[in-house]
Amino acid sequence: MTRAGAFFESLPIPIIQAPMVGASTPAMTLAVSQAGGLGTLAAGAMAPAEIEAEITALKAEGDRPFAVNLLMTEPASPDASVVDAALARLAPWYEARGLPVPAAPNDFAPDFEAQLAAIVRAAPPAASFTFSILTPEQVRALRERDILVVGTATTVAEARAWAEVGADAVCAQGFEAGGHRGSFLAPTEESLVGTMALVPLLRQAVDIPVIAAGGIMDGRGVAAALALGAAAVQMGTAFLLSDQTGVSPPWRRALETVGDDATRLTRAFSGRHARGVENDFMRRMRPVEAEVPAYPVQNRLTQPLRAAAGRMGDPEVISLWAGQAVKLTGPGEAGELVRRWWDEAKAVAKALAARTER
Repeated sequence: MTRAGAFFESLPIPIIQAPMVGASTPAMTLAVSQAGGLGTLAAGAMAPAEIEAEITALKAEGDRPFAVNLLMTEPASPDASVVDAALARLAPWYEARGLPVPAAPNDFAPDFEAQLAAIVRAAPPAASFTFSILTPEQVRALRERDILVVGTATTVAEARAWAEVGADAVCAQGFEAGGHRGSFLAPTEESLVGTMALVPLLRQAVDIPVIAAGGIMDGRGVAAALALGAAAVQMGTAFLLSDQTGVSPPWRRALETVGDDATRLTRAFSGRHARGVENDFMRRMRPVEAEVPAYPVQNRLTQPLRAAAGRMGDPEVISLWAGQAVKLTGPGEAGELVRRWWDEAKAVAKALAARTER
């Protein structure tokens, strides 16, 4: 058995809490790991010193494994005309809420190389990466510190690419998943494979463990993903109403009152396709969605608007990230939710075994 295979086999509960910037918290990470799953620290927006401090704090809580996730972002230096046009497009949204249109920022995202160096120094048990792919040298630097390396793939080609650079495992992000798409080899529109199709395809294509992500909300989904050959499942939207959530009050209200088929893909908020509950900003920006600058530029330009809307209780200009099965989200302590889902999965597996033995 590979090192990664042994890692996932050693988890009492093969459930991974997805990293969700703005929604998951260090308290959620800790609760999931202490329950027997694998909590993940969403470090994509953190400064290097904060990343090291949070890893140190999680290590101090005991020997339960956890992971850290980074969003792989290249330094952005957009033309001034692009930024000016984007701000002009956003000006009515700021002005309608009595907010000044922000000046063009000096930087657009954290320094990924510095974040990665912080992870190497702090050496968490596992690290996952989204939006792009590491170099073989970066993977070796992590593995030399005994850090399990997990890549994110939305297609077979992306999974093969991660395997080729030496990743220990790959997370299969299905079309159903909430938040940002992890596509990096082909346009998002060409990388929309559902979880139920993607997991067995990746199991056939690569010899490293595959994690199933997207649309998994309870024990039924856990059992189904494991039956497809997943080494573990990653769940994000299912935690959004947990006691340890970081969602804002208007985001919470939107989740609690969500209708059927409520989510859509959009790049209006960040310049990168992401799935969330549809609101006024998504609807009215759709005609010009293709014109917004790519991530992280648009993401940085809408940050003040989204933050102010959260404080105002206005859900219509907040990125209400959530997966397709958001209607199944419910409250509870994060650790208790993990244990409940695992009990459900075992009951489902037992019932299925009884049925297939007839």
